[in-house]
Amino acid sequence: MAALTSINGGRCEAGDVHVIIGPMFAGKTTDLLRRIKSERSSGRNVAMIKSSKDTRYANDSVVTHDGLKFPCWSMPDLTSFRQKLGDDEYHKLDVIGIDEAQFFEDLYEFCCKAADHDGKTIIVAGLDGDYLRRSFGSVLDVIPLAETVTKLSARCELCGKRAFFTLRKTEETQTELIGGSDLYMPVCRQHYVSGQAGLFESTRKNALESFKVPTDSHTEVAPVM
Repeated sequence: MAALTSINGGRCEAGDVHVIIGPMFAGKTTDLLRRIKSERSSGRNVAMIKSSKDTRYANDSVVTHDGLKFPCWSMPDLTSFRQKLGDDEYHKLDVIGIDEAQFFEDLYEFCCKAADHDGKTIIVAGLDGDYLRRSFGSVLDVIPLAETVTKLSARCELCGKRAFFTLRKTEETQTELIGGSDLYMPVCRQHYVSGQAGLFESTRKNALESFKVPTDSHTEVAPVM
C-alpha cells in the first residue's frame, strides 16, 4: 500500500473500500459479519456501524435475518462517528463495517476520507436498488471508490430461482419503509414484473372502489315545514 500523510502529520497506509450489494434476504449482512470477524481474528481492530433508523432487531447490534449478532454503533450519520468514538480510538481502528448503508446520506464522503486519508478498510453492505429497482441512497455512488464489489442474490420466494430484486408486498409508496419478510420478498425478474403488475391493479381497483356509491344508498329529504 502507498503511504499517506494523515491530517495530524503522521504517516499511514492507504486504505481500501469493499462493497456488498444485492436485494433483501441475499445474505449481505451475513457476508459483512463474516468479513469483519475474519479481520478481527487476524488481529485487526474493527468497528461496526449501522443506521439508527434500523431498529428491527436491536439498537446496539447488527443482526442478520437468521439471528447472528455483532455489537455496533447505531448512528444517524457517518460524519459524527469519529467524534462519537473519539480521535484516539478512531486512530486505532483498522476496519470499519457499515450495514444498511443505503440509509447514510454521507456515505460517499465518509468512505473517501476514511480510506483515502485515514487508511481505513471500509466494508459497505447495502441495497443497490429500492422496491422500484431504482438506485437507493448513495450505495452505487461508492462503487467507483471500491477495490471490490460483490453482488449477492437470494432465492425467489415464488419459484426458487435466483432473485436479484426486492418486491414490496404492500401498497405504500415511500422509498424508506423499514421492515422484513412482512413487507418484502426476494423475487426473480419474472415474478418482480408480475408482482408489480398485480400491486398496480390492486391499487387501481381500490381507488375505483373508493369513488363508488353504495348500491343500497339513498337520499333522505327533510319535510318542509
